[in-house]
Amino acid sequence: MFHMDLEYNKGILFARLRGNVSKRCSYKLNNYLVPVILKHKIKFLVYNFFDVTAIDESGLDAILNTKCAIRANKGKIFLCEVPKEFNKSIRRLRIKETSNELSALDLIHV
Repeated sequence: MFHMDLEYNKGILFARLRGNVSKRCSYKLNNYLVPVILKHKIKFLVYNFFDVTAIDESGLDAILNTKCAIRANKGKIFLCEVPKEFNKSIRRLRIKETSNELSALDLIHV
């Protein structure tokens, strides 16, 4: 089961993911989140992985697609609270990781 909570605050979109980020849910990221980012010209995205239980290649590709959308808007993307078991697969995305959402905010407002 996958769930995504979105919050837009002060120019930053927070996407809090829960459950399995897999092929079954990657369409939500690709077909909903990417168009929202492009339409509203969102520059900053912070993914929170605290409640993610699994992630597969399709999920990683969907996150990469959102990275491309943010880059198209000349923005920045951050990952926070990534469980240690996903560090190796997440690292290949080359997205800056932070310990929590507050530290991501500090990096955005530097």
